[in-house]
Parts: sequence; C-alpha cells; structure tokens
Amino acid sequence: MKTKTLVGVAALALCASALAQKSASDGIAEYRKMLEDGNPAELYEAKGEELWKKARGPKKATLEKCDLGRGPGVVKGVFVELPRYFADTGRVQDLESRLVSCMETLQGYKEEDVSEDRWGKNELGDVEAMATWIAGQSRGMRFNLPQGHTKEKAFYEMGKKAFFFRGGPHDFACASCHGADGQRIRLQDLPNLTKNPGDGIGFAAWPAYRVSNGQMWGMQHRLNDCYRQQRFPYPGYISDVTIALATYMGVNAKGAESIAPALKR
Repeated sequence: MKTKTLVGVAALALCASALAQKSASDGIAEYRKMLEDGNPAELYEAKGEELWKKARGPKKATLEKCDLGRGPGVVKGVFVELPRYFADTGRVQDLESRLVSCMETLQGYKEEDVSEDRWGKNELGDVEAMATWIAGQSRGMRFNLPQGHTKEKAFYEMGKKAFFFRGGPHDFACASCHGADGQRIRLQDLPNLTKNPGDGIGFAAWPAYRVSNGQMWGMQHRLNDCYRQQRFPYPGYISDVTIALATYMGVNAKGAESIAPALKR
C-alpha cells in the first residue's frame, strides 16, 4: 500500500511540474487550436463573398471588376501584397481602403457613407466581411509587400515614425508594446513588430475574430483600438496614418505566412 501511495504522489508531482513548465502562451495556443475548426470568421467569409458578387449601391453593380492589385476581379494572393500603390487613385492603399474606392467607382457609394458607420454595422461591417473573405483567399501564402514606388517607400518611413511616436497621457507608442522581444501584457505575448515576428503572428493574423467581444476585426479596427489603448484620439477610418502603419508592419513581416482570418482572445 505504501509503495502505491508513493507512486501516486510521484505521479502527481510530475504532473504539477509539467503544468508549471507550460507557459501561458502555450495554454492560449491550445485554446485557439480547440476552437479553430469552429472559427466564426467562416460566417464572415461567406457573407463577404456574397457581398462581393452581389449587385448593390446606387449603380446596382457588383465588385467583380474591382482591381485589388493583380487585375480586375482577382482576389487570390492580393492580401499578402497590400498595402501597395494604385495608379488610378494615386494613393498607397490597404485592403479596406481599396475596397471603399471600388465601392465608390463601381457601385456609386460615397466614402463618408462608409466611414461614418459604426464598427461591424451597415456598410462598414460589409467592408470588414469582404476583407475577411479576401484575406482568406491568401491563407497560407507569404507576405511580400511591394516597395518599388516612391510613395510605397514614403509610406513605410511614415509608418515607422508613427510606430515609434510617443505621446498621450501615458507617453505611449506602438513600440512601447511591440518594439522589443519577450514582452507581454497579462497572459498575452506581445510580438516584436519591428521585424518579422514569425508565421501567423502580428500583421499576419488579421483580420481576426475576437472571442472576447464576439466581433470580427480587420486591421483598421485593430489599429483604432491600439490608439484607444494609448489614450490617443481615434484616427480617421482608412486614414493615411493607419495605412502607413500597416505598410511598415507588412513590409517588416516579409516572408511570414498569413493565417488570416485568425482567432483571437
């Protein structure tokens, strides 16, 4: 009986040791893995594809002629090459701003009609759904943002300055959380976004479904919430500063594999 008791105690001790060695990030990774097969982002993908192909807006047209960088109607592979410069608008655009431009030219919407909506609602919610579907068409592909145009290079430098700019009541910058290795907040590891943080991490994981609030977030939404946490005023939707930040992070993520749409806490 004593032998069995000692064996049991030893087994419990080994289990406790194993649990102690498991990091919080490992636990979060296991949690996400369990939910992966039922990621609600799939519902947004389905909605986004339907919206892309549906005749809508004042002009009653679809977005199937929208050029996202690889030619009219092509969606596969475009996400991992955005933001990029578009000659027809003369702007560097991310996925969401490019979708709004296509909604204007092809369907007759006005940019302010989209940007004045609330997150997840009306036309703004439709843009997020379409961005989710389009991002999913590049899942497993690796980021390779173009930097050949002078405006693409300028936006990278602008994004870098914005990333390291400190201000607000807490003197925060994006770099305060994401400018060095090995940082974390509560149970959440914070990737270093000044370089390629690895496959499916940081820039390579958005759009993502947020389990904590039951919402689908694109990169525009993610950046707005970062500004909120810095106690900064919200930047304008699809503003140059948000696109510049996305350019900086996207170029730094070169070679990282996209897992978007992902699942977040």
